Amino acid sequence: MEKFLENIYDAEKILARIGHMVYVTYPLVKDKKLLIQMLLEIKLALAKSITSILQYEYYYKRITLSKSPKENLRTFKTKCASRYNITFEEIGKIIELFDIIEKHNKSPFEFKKEEKIVILSETLNPKVIEFEEIKEFLALTRVVLEKTKNIILQRF
Repeated sequence: MEKFLENIYDAEKILARIGHMVYVTYPLVKDKKLLIQMLLEIKLALAKSITSILQYEYYYKRITLSKSPKENLRTFKTKCASRYNITFEEIGKIIELFDIIEKHNKSPFEFKKEEKIVILSETLNPKVIEFEEIKEFLALTRVVLEKTKNIILQRF
């Protein structure tokens, strides 16, 4: 099986698991670690969708890939997103999610306050993420994956 198809199926599995965490597990448990884990998993599913698009486009020699993830993200934004009907707003939300995860990885301290996560940067600037935002990121990931599947599975 082609690698881009494997990434689509992996993203679908991750989304099914995260959907259960967001709508069933978290409302019962309300644990901060789950909020962080949900964000990380959503980012993983989104990254697999984007990787699938990039690999598919590379397979048909429409783009070249780089070893740099940031360069590949730039290629996705400039050359691939419009072909898959991914809007500028969706691209903005994708970049926002990737930035949040990067801040989380670099953060010396984070805590939960009610239904929010507060991530402090090294300079103690807070980034607040609400549970509703996590739901929005989940919905975005589902939309991007659906658009990816519509194009790739239709042609392959």
